[in-house]
Amino acid sequence: MNFSQNNLCIIPARGGSKRIPRKNIKDFFGKPILAYSIQAATESNLFKEIIVSTDDDEIAEMAKKFGATVPFMRSAKTSDDFATTVDVIEEVVSQYKNIGLTFDTTCCIYPCAPFVNANKITNAFNLLNEKKFDSVFPVVAFGFPVQRALKLSEEKLSFIQPEYALSRSQDLEKAYHDAGQFYWINTNSFLSTKKIVSDNCGAIVVSEMEAQDIDNESDWKLAELKYQLLK
Repeated sequence: MNFSQNNLCIIPARGGSKRIPRKNIKDFFGKPILAYSIQAATESNLFKEIIVSTDDDEIAEMAKKFGATVPFMRSAKTSDDFATTVDVIEEVVSQYKNIGLTFDTTCCIYPCAPFVNANKITNAFNLLNEKKFDSVFPVVAFGFPVQRALKLSEEKLSFIQPEYALSRSQDLEKAYHDAGQFYWINTNSFLSTKKIVSDNCGAIVVSEMEAQDIDNESDWKLAELKYQLLK
């Protein structure tokens, strides 16, 4: 295993999913979707600690079954609908610090990310170290030029940036969005800024086929279709 740095993996998986009940442990091709994130982290051989941050006993037991640990249960403050990923990371890092453990780098992997694998985690980790970035995470290119986006007001359409209305797609700068899969962060930089996206962050690019936000039942079905096509 590569333990040249102290690497912590946090998988945030609270129990209160509303749009897809019990989403984080819902079956995805034969195993709970949470298991894919744990497996990817384990196979990367980069982590001294792989923990699941949860407020839910069933999720905690499932996490342990697939090889993660649950050294602390998540607080009520970081388990409500308003808690952010930053809040969860900060809480876990602080809990470890209270027992005398610190980590140079931290990777937060979302629990509903079946397209994450050890290769992507490793590539992002290497980029973080080689370029001395504060953070690195996967991004996806927008399928349509964002410069030619439209807005709708009282059923009337107009360009948000009319200066690009006649521009050719190939002449416009490519734009990307967060793939919503994982974040590598330099722990000290994160603690000082409380930000994941800083002025010094990098990215690895993944295709639309390798990424899918899973917020509702339609998203879940799309994730299943993409996974089947890839596998």
